[in-house]
Amino acid sequence: MSEQVIDTRQGPEPDPFEEPVASITGQIGSRRRGFAARERAVPEGWRLVALIGSLSIFGPLCIDMYLPAMPEIHRDLHASASAVQLTLTGCLIGISLGQLFIGPLSDRLGRRPPLLGGLFAFVVSSMACAMAPNVYVLSFFRLIEGIGGAAGIVIARSIVRDLHSGTALVRFFSTLMLATGLGPVIAPQIGSAVLVFGSWRGIFWVLAGFGVILLWSAWQRIPETLPPELRSAGGMKTTFATMAGFLRDRRFVGAALACGFGMGGVFAYIAGSSFVLQNVYGVSSTMFSVLFALNACGLITGSQINGRLAGRFSTLALLSAGLLTMTIAGGLFLVVVLTGVGGLGAVIACLFVMMLGCGFVGPNSAALAMQSYPDAAGTAAAVLGAFQFLMAAFVAPLAGVGGTSDALPMALLILLLPAAGLVARVGISRTAAAGAAAVG
Repeated sequence: MSEQVIDTRQGPEPDPFEEPVASITGQIGSRRRGFAARERAVPEGWRLVALIGSLSIFGPLCIDMYLPAMPEIHRDLHASASAVQLTLTGCLIGISLGQLFIGPLSDRLGRRPPLLGGLFAFVVSSMACAMAPNVYVLSFFRLIEGIGGAAGIVIARSIVRDLHSGTALVRFFSTLMLATGLGPVIAPQIGSAVLVFGSWRGIFWVLAGFGVILLWSAWQRIPETLPPELRSAGGMKTTFATMAGFLRDRRFVGAALACGFGMGGVFAYIAGSSFVLQNVYGVSSTMFSVLFALNACGLITGSQINGRLAGRFSTLALLSAGLLTMTIAGGLFLVVVLTGVGGLGAVIACLFVMMLGCGFVGPNSAALAMQSYPDAAGTAAAVLGAFQFLMAAFVAPLAGVGGTSDALPMALLILLLPAAGLVARVGISRTAAAGAAAVG
């Protein structure tokens, strides 16, 4: 029997975005109980985390697994550093545009059909990437691969919003970061291991294999969480009208900007770190994957601390703490790059702290943006994710404008983008204060 658990803990400041905490089945509500009885039951506890985590983990996999191979792709395909980073940009644009299409589609058709179609596209495009003859063909199929990967990212968020609200939403997003954070930990390790025994092409064959496993897992185990009576009946006109409503909501826009700018700093690190650490600081591809995994542990640690603090502090306060941590770490990283003080050890420490701060930014900004739209969770997740990955696509080539041996562009981006996120966070706070005053 479903039940609703009310979180009675009060933070030091009121959070205007909070709703009562719902249990896994409680948020489905009475309208969904009949649907849940006819279909496969929604998994609980760690099973739900594992299943939802598996939807979004192949996004980090397709981004991070080939990072150790970027210098090899640069040599093998006779392409410039910026051209190789465009293969990352292509994937990020695909993820962004794919979310804008798949998110609203999932609001109309349910979560499962777009998910399965996206996973199939991911498998086919990964195999095509493995056979690409030049960097331009590789970039095109990376675009298609990103569109397929978008299905997991946007539908994972949609399913979470189908089942949770309020503090429970923040906590589940934080717990989900534990699963998705494993992607950056294990993906470069797998990529480096493949490079020991083969070439960069083998990485994409491995990605195709992961896609097949995830497609089978989704077919067998992922339930439909959006019953027919709650699905959107409108066409594209309705979808565009809904998206326009998001853009008129200053609360949503502020949260999306904070998320996009904060994650933009992370993607500057993702795009530039393989060249900076290997070419500037002289680490091997194997050592790079170890250091990348270490920094990913910072993301996991930050997200779990955030989950523990959710409910004790407001969502806005936790978001501010994350963005401020990222900005301070970015400033220190810039000092290290300009002066050389501390060397590689200082670089890794700054990047670890930056990733730790990101563990606060992702869950809280997503919860703030999606909290007010339970009936359009797919579309809300799509707009949020699209801006995030469009920002990442814009940032990725900028991290390489200095060539393969200059860390300054990456350092500037890691500082300036989270700082811009802090400005956006101030906009959220003022909107919330104005709303509270109007209610009072």
